[in-house]
Amino acid sequence: MHPITDALPATLCYLDGEYTALRDAKISVLDRGFIFGDGIYEVVPVYDGQPFCFEEHMARLDRSLAELQIANPLSLAQWREIVARLTAPGGNAPQSVYFQLTRGVAPRDHSMVRGLRPTVFVMVNPLPPVADAIRARGVACVTAADFRWQKAHIKSTSLLGAVLARQISVEAGATETIMFRDEWLSEASSSNVWIVKDGTLIGPPKDNLVLTGIRYGLLERLCEEHGVPFALRRISREEVFAADELLISSATKEVLPVVSLDGKTIGNGHPGPIYKSLYAAYQQAKQRNAQKQGAPA
Repeated sequence: MHPITDALPATLCYLDGEYTALRDAKISVLDRGFIFGDGIYEVVPVYDGQPFCFEEHMARLDRSLAELQIANPLSLAQWREIVARLTAPGGNAPQSVYFQLTRGVAPRDHSMVRGLRPTVFVMVNPLPPVADAIRARGVACVTAADFRWQKAHIKSTSLLGAVLARQISVEAGATETIMFRDEWLSEASSSNVWIVKDGTLIGPPKDNLVLTGIRYGLLERLCEEHGVPFALRRISREEVFAADELLISSATKEVLPVVSLDGKTIGNGHPGPIYKSLYAAYQQAKQRNAQKQGAPA
């Protein structure tokens, strides 16, 4: 056994209608998620015991399922019930809930087999915050060509491209790999990417080449609330390196300042005012969500 597999947690997970210890959960080797990566996933952050932007995450889950022609087997209320049961032992500590649905189990055949029962798996992980010291100084990233497929808008479990892209930054000692398609910004290996120029937050357009993160809508709302101009359009490599600020966002990173890219300084080399404003607004949004759901803020 490997030390990592030896240390698999005994926390509760959900698999096909049953709750069991995560280390004991098993699927068939003929599950199409295992054989083909024929499935989708979602990751929902939970703060103060309440899922954050839950409806938006579930709407994206529905969109991804529709792209794969898989019917959602559970209602929104049933998904909420699973989340509540799995996160309850964690109390008010930050957690992330991972959802995965595959087409199900069938003999190996590339065609989409109809009438299968989807495999449904849900687990919970701790969500450690980014350290204050890291936020205060910002992070370094590297660039790479976006060599992934043309349907990046599907939150697919077929993540080999993202794994290979992330490994580029791991081996460079960087936080993320920011990718370009034909010299136009797309996204990072597991984050969306934003630039700030002349006080405006700018992101790539919503299309099939970008997995539109839930923070797309959230950051647009926060910009509107705080008087920050917001725009979506194609962004060139030159604009990225010439940006006043460069940000990455995801469920786990929230919003994070990038101060160095390929060893080159971005802006003045320090987290900028738009980042600071949006990060503060993000924390306020988390508090409002907890209060709205009746949890202690």
